[in-house]
Amino acid sequence: MKVLLNLEPSSLFPTRSIFADRSRSSTRLPVLPFPKLCRRRWIVRRLSSPARAVLDSAPVEQFEIPEFDFRNPALSSSYRDPAMPKPNQTVLEAQARVCTGPTQTRPLDEEQAFRVFDTILRSARGELKDEDEVSKAQLGAFFAGMTIRANAFPEATQWSEGETRAMKTFWPLLVRALPSDVIFVADPEGSMMGLGSSIGPQYVGNGTSEMRLVGALREVLAGGHLGFEEVQGVLKEVLPFQEGDGKPPQGVSEALLSAFLIGQRMNRETDRELKAYCLAFDDEYGPAPIADVRSLTHYGEPYDGNTRFFRSTLFVAAVRSCYGESCLLHGVDWMSPKGGVTEEQMLKYMGANISLSPSKAKKLLEDDEVGFAYVSQRDARPSLYSLVRIREHIKKRPPLATTEKVQQYVKASGKEAMVAGFYHEGYEEPLLMLMKRRGIHSGLVVKGEEGALSMTTRLRSVNVSKGLPVNYCSGFRSLNIPSTSEPGGVTRQGFHLEINAKDYGFQPTDTPRTDRSVSKNIELGLEALRGEKGPAYDRIVLNAGMVDHLLGADGAEDVSVSLDRAREAIDSGNALKRLLNYIKISHKVD
Repeated sequence: MKVLLNLEPSSLFPTRSIFADRSRSSTRLPVLPFPKLCRRRWIVRRLSSPARAVLDSAPVEQFEIPEFDFRNPALSSSYRDPAMPKPNQTVLEAQARVCTGPTQTRPLDEEQAFRVFDTILRSARGELKDEDEVSKAQLGAFFAGMTIRANAFPEATQWSEGETRAMKTFWPLLVRALPSDVIFVADPEGSMMGLGSSIGPQYVGNGTSEMRLVGALREVLAGGHLGFEEVQGVLKEVLPFQEGDGKPPQGVSEALLSAFLIGQRMNRETDRELKAYCLAFDDEYGPAPIADVRSLTHYGEPYDGNTRFFRSTLFVAAVRSCYGESCLLHGVDWMSPKGGVTEEQMLKYMGANISLSPSKAKKLLEDDEVGFAYVSQRDARPSLYSLVRIREHIKKRPPLATTEKVQQYVKASGKEAMVAGFYHEGYEEPLLMLMKRRGIHSGLVVKGEEGALSMTTRLRSVNVSKGLPVNYCSGFRSLNIPSTSEPGGVTRQGFHLEINAKDYGFQPTDTPRTDRSVSKNIELGLEALRGEKGPAYDRIVLNAGMVDHLLGADGAEDVSVSLDRAREAIDSGNALKRLLNYIKISHKVD
């Protein structure tokens, strides 16, 4: 392994978007639905000999695999709840530019700024309907971004001259059209363009929950930070968010909540703020159940899924469960901003029960014929899941996009480990900090493709972008030496390295493309689990064996032995059998 060192201007604009089209053309793979008829013949025909014997030894009825629900589409985008209103695209494109970090923000030019403010004004006047209407969540996020940039960002990412001119033109009109909560977010000090408005300074919100949120938001809009208890207090006060007119009884304005969430991310969360997000709802359904297993790995894939490349973690979990490394996966059906392929989509498409409580997941972890489980945030943390629509309208990822990857829905009587994916440099250490706060034995963060946690076998590009390379790993292992300074009282050994799959005997191959196809991702995974050699097979083996080795799993001290163990779990047909068992037993567990 290679160790790393460290006015009424609306008629002036054409209807087309003035934001540059940055969409890349991609090769679309054919959608291959799971066969409905003769599914046993389809599965058996494709299996390697050992795996075929698993199914040939008994009638398929014994497995009692539910008929695959063909109402479930094959593309990840179809899993978005159609009842959710879509955001205004003009403003959403602007949010992608201005609701981000101090160095990543790209100020709007004059044409862009005039179009955005004109859109907001027409929407506030009721001239835009349905998908063209700018939601209150969008207004809160956009104006929070503008306010924080003016108050706390470096000169290069503060307002551009075009944005300033647009604001001078539109603000006298907006201040008469926008609701008071949005005006507060846009102008908390009442000093915008010298108008001297008293709305922002005097705004306190409606009800105790909103008053608490407004108090915290004033600090955030100024570029400041909050304490652990303050963040947790706000989150528990305002969540679960109640859908309605944006300000339901006992609830809060979605404009204020959106401003709070994106504002904290723009200010770059402190460790104590991240810990507050991470732990706030641990007790939502009481203490986590404890599974009687010797080893449990929690997998924290990005909840918004993969849009381009093969997502292997579900199949890796089936492999590792074969030799006693129980795995708990968690996520959602669909999440912005990517809206890509997720484990829940794949399991649902294959007919598994995707509505398991942590207690039911515990039983699947303990089942000798399964050994892995999936829990949806919808069932385990409904307070956080209530933010799915707001998160789409915020556009950029809020702090929860980081902390939801470090959840502990089930605990273990034996050792526990966590694996999480990341993309942006600077979040690897906070993720590891949160893992240690969970008191686990080992932790690993991986910069996989698309920010997922899957390592790849492809060669590193000579034109690699700045920042950490794909396959960069950082983590810690417990040494079973008492410590008075480390969380949990255990000494931990840290490591940082870049994995080159070629060093471990893998032939370099490009990662299989799935391009939002749930069925293609399933097809690749099942082909690999039936023993068909190729890029998907190699990635599953690499990610199973290397994770075992890096986390210090029993019997994985020698990485070559660890990789061979993963191959054996596939080639014997055991991994496929466990996946099929999961589909069946997930409907029976009580």
